[in-house]
Amino acid sequence: MRLFGIMALSVMLGGCASVTRGTTENISISSTPSGVEAVVSGLEVPTTCMTPCSVVVKRNADVSITFQKEGYEPQIVPLSRDIQTGGAAGFAGNLLLGGAIGMGVDAATGAATDHKPNPVIVTMQPVAAPPRARPPAPKKPRPPAAAAPEAGT
Repeated sequence: MRLFGIMALSVMLGGCASVTRGTTENISISSTPSGVEAVVSGLEVPTTCMTPCSVVVKRNADVSITFQKEGYEPQIVPLSRDIQTGGAAGFAGNLLLGGAIGMGVDAATGAATDHKPNPVIVTMQPVAAPPRARPPAPKKPRPPAAAAPEAGT
């Protein structure tokens, strides 16, 4: 009976999605060309990596990734959070087991959500070359001025 009580308490104190999916996820990052600096913001500690790479983020974090490489336009990709099938099932498991506390844990930790897009794949665009200035058109020589008529003739 004591074992049953401990198990029931465990279920009520932890969210189903928190237990089955965890509170973190891996985000895969790649680019064309590779070797692009990816700055991941929205984490407790901002993280930088060179593509291809992956980072571990909290499921409840508001994440964006800035891609930058010399000779290319910088790009920013904001990640959204969506409730996926596995997360929804874990979240619904809280309802079946009467775990209102578990639902709160899952909502607070974001355990029922996944970041999208994942993997994050970016094609970098080269910086546009500045338009070339046209060389100035050669000036046409002026014809010689007509001689002024002599006065009094």
